Amino acid sequence: MEKRLIVITGATGGIAQELVKLIPESDQLILMGRSQERLLEAFGSKANQHLMALDITDDAAVQEAVESIYQQFGQIDIFINNAGFGEFKAYDQYDSETIRQMFDVNTIAMINFSRLVGQKMAERGQGQLINIVSIAGLVASAKSTIYSASKFAMIGFSNALRLELADAGVYVTTVNPGPIATKFFDKADPSGDYLKSVQQYTLQADVVAKRIYKIFGKNKRELNMPFSLAATAKLYSLFPKTGDYLARKVFNYK
Repeated sequence: MEKRLIVITGATGGIAQELVKLIPESDQLILMGRSQERLLEAFGSKANQHLMALDITDDAAVQEAVESIYQQFGQIDIFINNAGFGEFKAYDQYDSETIRQMFDVNTIAMINFSRLVGQKMAERGQGQLINIVSIAGLVASAKSTIYSASKFAMIGFSNALRLELADAGVYVTTVNPGPIATKFFDKADPSGDYLKSVQQYTLQADVVAKRIYKIFGKNKRELNMPFSLAATAKLYSLFPKTGDYLARKVFNYK
């Protein structure tokens, strides 16, 4: 198999770390994170891994990073937008700074990487953008107004971008998982009560990583998981009023 250049943002997160374990050493990896120290702690130093500390909310730094990668490596075959965070609380408990931060990380940074890398991939005539979004971008729930909004926006962007890049040979895939047992919930759910209440739907990071790895290089529109929540998303789109009732009265775990 031809050597691939794979970039992963939010590389110190649980899904990314499990993905790295699956990717063969014959591929070249560029792993991005906020802290060089944490990147080194998570991955050490390997010949096929290039660690890049980056503030993805800095537009100029993002553009410079993409240009640097292409200058040094010449191409990107698969780009995985994985960085993100959330906080679950009532709509009137968010402050303006948190709202902007969540959109900067979950939406604006992903959009910036997608458009910059997507343009380069289109010029080459091949490549895949994998945007790790959330089932919360398909089905909203109480106490996730800002998180869901940032994810709905990213799904809308990805769906439109997919249409624009289709004839250029570039695939755009959204991955929409339900709750995953990772450090994401250290901030989103400090008490641990929500994660405990949705235990039956909670995914393990290694399971999610394996499913993502299987779609590398494939023209997959979206990957929704687990099955129960993927089915819920389908029903929600068909019967939104009933979906609202169930989300408010039956499945409101936050």
